[in-house]
Amino acid sequence: MFSTFCFSQSITLKGVVTDNTDYPLESATVYLTSVKDSTLVDYTITNKSGNWEMKIRQVDNPVNLKISFVGLANYSKQYESLTQDIDFGKIVLEDQSTELSEVIIEGEVPPVRIKSDTLEFNAASFKVRPDSNVKTLLEQLPGVVVDSDGKITVNGKEVNQILVNGKPFFDKNGQIALQNLPADMINKVQVTDTKTKKEEISGEKASSDNASINLTIDEDKNKGLFGKFMGGYGTNDRYETSAIGNYFKDKFRLSLLASSNNINSSGFSMDEIFDNMGGGRNTSLYAMDNGGVYINGMMFGGGSGITKSDMIGVNYSDEWAKDFDNSTSYFYNSASTENNNRSHRETLITNEAPNDTNDRRNITESVSSSKNDQYAHSFQTEFEFKPDSTSTVSYVPRFVKANSKNNSISSSTTTNQDNELLNESNGSYYNESENQNFESGLDYYKSLSKNGRGLNLSLSNTNNVNNSSNYNNSATYFYTDSDNDGNPDPADIRNQVRINRQTLDSYYAELAYTEPVTDSLKLSTGFTYETELSVQNRKGFDFDDATGEYSIENDELTNYMSSRTNTVTPGISLRQNKNKYYWSIQGGTDITQFKNFSSYMGNDYSLDKDYMLPSANANFRYKFTKSKSISFYYNYDVSFPQASQILPVEDLSSALYTSIGNPDLDPSQNNRFSLSFRNYDYSTRSGYGFYSGITFNKDNIVQYTEIQSSGKQRTSYTNINGTYSSYFGGYFSKQYKKEEHTYRLNLNMYLNYDLNKGYTNQKLYESKEFYFGPRVNFTYEYGDLLTVSPSYTFSYNQKDYTNYSISQASNFVHEVKLQTTSYWPKHIVFGNDFGYTYNSQLGDGFKKDFFLWNTSLGYNFYNDKLLFKVKVYDILNQNLGTSRSITDTSISDSQNTVLKRYAMFSLTYKLTKFGAKEKKGGNRFWMF
Repeated sequence: MFSTFCFSQSITLKGVVTDNTDYPLESATVYLTSVKDSTLVDYTITNKSGNWEMKIRQVDNPVNLKISFVGLANYSKQYESLTQDIDFGKIVLEDQSTELSEVIIEGEVPPVRIKSDTLEFNAASFKVRPDSNVKTLLEQLPGVVVDSDGKITVNGKEVNQILVNGKPFFDKNGQIALQNLPADMINKVQVTDTKTKKEEISGEKASSDNASINLTIDEDKNKGLFGKFMGGYGTNDRYETSAIGNYFKDKFRLSLLASSNNINSSGFSMDEIFDNMGGGRNTSLYAMDNGGVYINGMMFGGGSGITKSDMIGVNYSDEWAKDFDNSTSYFYNSASTENNNRSHRETLITNEAPNDTNDRRNITESVSSSKNDQYAHSFQTEFEFKPDSTSTVSYVPRFVKANSKNNSISSSTTTNQDNELLNESNGSYYNESENQNFESGLDYYKSLSKNGRGLNLSLSNTNNVNNSSNYNNSATYFYTDSDNDGNPDPADIRNQVRINRQTLDSYYAELAYTEPVTDSLKLSTGFTYETELSVQNRKGFDFDDATGEYSIENDELTNYMSSRTNTVTPGISLRQNKNKYYWSIQGGTDITQFKNFSSYMGNDYSLDKDYMLPSANANFRYKFTKSKSISFYYNYDVSFPQASQILPVEDLSSALYTSIGNPDLDPSQNNRFSLSFRNYDYSTRSGYGFYSGITFNKDNIVQYTEIQSSGKQRTSYTNINGTYSSYFGGYFSKQYKKEEHTYRLNLNMYLNYDLNKGYTNQKLYESKEFYFGPRVNFTYEYGDLLTVSPSYTFSYNQKDYTNYSISQASNFVHEVKLQTTSYWPKHIVFGNDFGYTYNSQLGDGFKKDFFLWNTSLGYNFYNDKLLFKVKVYDILNQNLGTSRSITDTSISDSQNTVLKRYAMFSLTYKLTKFGAKEKKGGNRFWMF
């Protein structure tokens, strides 16, 4: 489709805004509206000097120039046309009590306002289609970017929380709200810095570098019923159904959702046009999310294989009494995934001598077929109440019960670099587990006599129980001599079960007292106490042919391990929060008891150690303007070894891979630094920024692996110094609009550079990893009729090795995509999603490239309440699930089952029924 565009000549409008004391007003909203229909023509905000500038096309029709600032009277002046550059000079906003010559309409709200630390958008000022959802509304807001993976940024700051009337809508990530709430019921979109629960209840300013969005419901539509119900069936027995219903009444909200499908979907669309078809896109981009959504710990739409899923959820929110709020949600999920896998893995082996150039590696070819069934129930509720005017209590408990069953059949062969057969294996495996998890958080804040003085108590716990049974019926044959006795290793034939019970109990308590030094400077002192106990109790049994049961005890698979960490941290912190900057510094001492115990093969072993280590972090953020800021963060932390890493208990559950702990391990110590800068220009609707970080590791815990000539691997653990990981990223976004034509450009770039070390066959190796991933996306919109969005992503991964026979391994991936959506003619929606992926270094037998083309055609009827849609996924039937993984010790190519071509026919019904509140006094206006 082609269009020819004719642009009007641009003009520049500018001026300065002050109050009646001649003080310049920063962040006053300046905007133009059409006299004819009050639609927004363009807008900007003033800078710190009160100056503003707006570049627009010539306007031949009457318009109003309006200026608004919180606390002052609005300014409005009509112009018959704007056809040349104009400098309006100084415009003074009077106090609201001052008489003005203009007519001020009560209740008129500018499109954008900044109130203290809240950026507020008036939803009615931004035009969207009548059937649009909240996601579409957010995409129209200046500074808001919603990428193809659903990630939202506001002025470059990532959004990690979305609320509706201040409460979660099923979950705080907000994806269900974005896709299912209609845009026309939203009154305000409020953006703030994300606060911790402690900051929320204490009223402190946010220290976070993330953003939070709160969607307020239009008062006239905060009483009503709305929902969406969809059912579809297609070729190859593909199907999808979903339903969501919502009832709002003032502060009461009840929402129900349900879905069922067999197309790798969470059940709720990430795209209104293509529904859930993107969930089948198994791209092979390194370190990229393939569009999966996590619910109850299960991932839908981004993993390997084809998943059939069912889900039902309930969300409830209400104010039970004055200052006593509750929000509750329940989810049930089930997922059944079938997958066939074929892989080729090259295990790298270190050189035997410094000048050794012989090729040393093992090659493993494997195939497997699996079916994985998962079930999960989760219940979460949140209570917040105020016992009195100075106290706030928040309690958030969550309970999850999950089951999983996995059946798999696999076979593999391993050869060395000379194609000499080392081993081969085949077997069937069945794993069943039941997991119960309870966690909660209690926060109490008491405001004391002096403003800013307070006492905070935080308590949290995590209690997890996992019971599993792992059945192993396999045979592994060896063809080389690992013991130098002249004979191949004996075959390993197994028919056994390992019953395992794992528990984790963790408790955390913090008591802190805060004293204001000045209005902005606060000193806190207190202590934290944390205790964690993990227990693993394994029992192994071999199959008894005589009884037909697993009744013969296997001591090699039977063991008991426990690890307890008790840490007390007295500390002190100082923080200052000003309009322009925020900084905090915290220091303390971690006093830790580290206790471990094991029982294995008739031997008991205890390992107790005491540590006194520093605790420190620092944070600094400076705001040059409302939209430009720089942030710095430092953190020092300590990671203690797991019980399996530090206790001398052999894990012999695999014939090819065994491990044992090292009692001489020390905790790993990490120093993390990060720096970020962001800038967004409201007037030009463009922004850019960068972020970077580096972590230096001391006593990093790494694997110490011996690879025998038979291909067996025996692993222990050791500490090593001199490793680090680093990253750098940047982005640029630009929007340009001319009449009905809108252009958006987004550029993103990410790279990381890491140095890792380890041991293989007692030889030290080094691995330097470099990853580079730029991405460009361009979107063109012609009014409400046409959207065209091409994108290109490049991914390059390189490993430079020391002390291997190969010095380097690399891989790059190209992905080109083009999405088009047309809303013409009326009631018709036509979309195409076309992509090409090329994966450069896949080995022989793995196809390197594929095309994926999806299309969708919909027709709205019955007053747009019904939508009939036909869509075809993978028209060319070329979708591919291949990928390459390059690690410190291996290079792997893999191919998994993916969705292939199908057609789907569906019908969607939208229900909307709002009861508007009666407006007292009619349409009022005041004449001053």
